[in-house]
Amino acid sequence: MKQVVQNYKSGELTVLDVPVPGCKPGGVLVRSAFSLISTGTELMKVSEAGMSMLGKARSRPDQVAKVMQSVATNGLPATYSKVMGKLDSYTPLGYSLCGVVEQVGSGIDDVKVGDLVACAGNEHALHAELNWVPKNLYSRVPDGLEPRHAAFGTVGSIAMQGVRQGEPQLGEVALVIGLGLIGQLVVQLLAAAGVRVVGVDPDPARRELAERLGAEACGDPESAAVEAAVAELTGGHGVDQVYLAAGGGSNQPVELAARLARDRGRVVDIGKCRLDLPWNAYYEKELDVRFSRSYGPGRYDPAYELEGRDYPIGYVRWTERRNLACFLDLLSRGSVDVEPLISHIADFDDAVETYRRLKDGDLKAVAVLFRYAEGEAAEAVAPAVTVPTVKRTAGVSSIPARAAGKPVRLAFVGAGNYATSMLLPHLAGREGVELSTVVTTTALSAANAQRKFGFAEATTDLDAVLDDPSVDAVFVVTRHSSHAELTQRALLAGKAVFVEKPLALTEDELAGVLAAVEKSGNDRLQVGFNRRFAPLLQEARQRFGARTGPASLRYLVNAGRLQHGSWYLQQGTEGSRFAGEGGHFIDTASWLLGADPVSVYAVATAGADDLQIVLRYPDGSTATISYVTTGAPGFPKETLDLVADGKVLRLDDFVRASVHGGKRWVSSRLPKARDKGQNAELAAFVRAVRTGGPMPVPLESLVATTAATLAVPAGLAAGVPVTLAGAR
Repeated sequence: MKQVVQNYKSGELTVLDVPVPGCKPGGVLVRSAFSLISTGTELMKVSEAGMSMLGKARSRPDQVAKVMQSVATNGLPATYSKVMGKLDSYTPLGYSLCGVVEQVGSGIDDVKVGDLVACAGNEHALHAELNWVPKNLYSRVPDGLEPRHAAFGTVGSIAMQGVRQGEPQLGEVALVIGLGLIGQLVVQLLAAAGVRVVGVDPDPARRELAERLGAEACGDPESAAVEAAVAELTGGHGVDQVYLAAGGGSNQPVELAARLARDRGRVVDIGKCRLDLPWNAYYEKELDVRFSRSYGPGRYDPAYELEGRDYPIGYVRWTERRNLACFLDLLSRGSVDVEPLISHIADFDDAVETYRRLKDGDLKAVAVLFRYAEGEAAEAVAPAVTVPTVKRTAGVSSIPARAAGKPVRLAFVGAGNYATSMLLPHLAGREGVELSTVVTTTALSAANAQRKFGFAEATTDLDAVLDDPSVDAVFVVTRHSSHAELTQRALLAGKAVFVEKPLALTEDELAGVLAAVEKSGNDRLQVGFNRRFAPLLQEARQRFGARTGPASLRYLVNAGRLQHGSWYLQQGTEGSRFAGEGGHFIDTASWLLGADPVSVYAVATAGADDLQIVLRYPDGSTATISYVTTGAPGFPKETLDLVADGKVLRLDDFVRASVHGGKRWVSSRLPKARDKGQNAELAAFVRAVRTGGPMPVPLESLVATTAATLAVPAGLAAGVPVTLAGAR
């Protein structure tokens, strides 16, 4: 791919062929459509690169100080070698663009391939055909917003952060010094916020543009017209805020700010201008001088920008990503207009000539965009998720023989809400079952479970439980991210395992579980897919009878919104919500259709809140699962229809079922409570452990359901059906 780079030592500017960046986890690969030249920041870099070494030193005294410190610490030869090596390297340019998502890394579920996004960052939104952009440095572009306008997202965020630092109020008056790209955006943002604006710039064309975009008056910094306009608008008190959006070495902007600001006014530095504050003037008015750090909170924080760790909105309302999204929203609603700021659009191949014209003054511009040739459309290659083959090593088994008549001794790892409300009430006091040990990470939760359900022991020591030969089965009822690892450990310890869904969050985790089965010879595994055990659904299936032709199944899951703070929202560590719950519905569909799926196709609404998943089966049957969060809370959570051979099976939220065909059957009465099958599932599991008979669900089916669940995010990212390679 091509990228604009510069050698800071020689000043050489070129379009270089470089490797395509990889799509790492936690971000997306974006093909650029438009990128914006910062006519302030970037031209300053380009100009500095063309200076002599002495000129570079004079322009960057801060860097000279660092060099001198390095000389004192490391010596002159080592410092010289280091500095020359750094100068004689290519460095990138650019930090604001709009493009199309070409690839989605793992852990990303808010955009998909083909989405238009605005991107930020001087390491991630470069003048290049392709960029890898981490999650907190991109935002989806609202429908209808032109890509060339969305390319202003980063500079818009810079202007917005500066305005936020000024804390403007309705009816106040502000002075904007410097009407370049940032200054023009500041003028519009202030006007949109109900602030009256006076602009200052020596360029009459920029002053005229600012007045068209919302400034009440503009003038030259040397003219009396500015002071007159401020006096008229403020009754002689002075402006409430001054925004320094000018560059250069003159101290005139800070002196003008002191003269025209009111008593205890606010002065916000957004650009990079000289700041030799006249002490008496600032002291006498007690002016509040503030700095605006780039795009907003999160800037320069690797944990935020690179690792995707967001700041809680209750503590930090406006982060750099929220500023970016807010600016795009203002653009889409017409509150800010960037079209008048676009002085020139250049083809990306002409980048070097465009920079030369800007530097030499041949091209006078407020904003210049690079337009990229349309990249080849992302090839719709049908991805595949492998359904691992279950291997059982002959003659290898770590399962001890059980003495007849002895109770089945169960240990629980985890005692959260689901375990204590949906599982343990069915096991406590059950004949032939002994609750041996409960293991939790906190002592109090273990003690509570022991007291409430009668466990013989409570501990935080998992190893002791796995090493205890008297424990027959282990229930893994912890958070999703630990399921696969704990299942592997329990299998290798020779225990029968009941693990709540999901069995695994990744293909590697699933493969690890099956490796433990093969190594130990222990395939005594059940995943908590309970709906196939629900008595009402079992009876309906029996009434429906056998079928001869392909079937169509529709499953509507009205999941509803999660409460704020739910750990299900921790998708970076615990997987998506569907990854945690979706196996239930895939397993139910596969059980009703009597087979495992061979492909998965998934689409989502914006933000991936509502999912449509289509499963295809070997005999041509299909199952569509609508997993939605935006439905009415009062509507039933789960409704299901199965249609085949002139018959229809209907399930209404495990309360009523019916079968329509040659004869019509409707469940006779409403149950006292919804029975989703947990009690029958646990009974079947305990029976299998006691007798040594087959587990309630074949391991191959559990693996196929897990693989199909894992195929959903892969399908969302690719936008095409995912083949389940190796499916039976």
